[in-house]
Amino acid sequence: MIDNFALGLTHGLMLLAAFLLLRRPDLDREPSPRDDAPRKGRRPRA
Repeated sequence: MIDNFALGLTHGLMLLAAFLLLRRPDLDREPSPRDDAPRKGRRPRA
């Protein structure tokens, strides 16, 4: 009984974690290297 409970609990938590990770809005966006890299030698646009 306890073994089935432990297996069910751990698998349920893994399913919950996978579900929450797949629902993230930034999952389908891949930032390009230009998005985060600071510009060298240029002034920011005003």
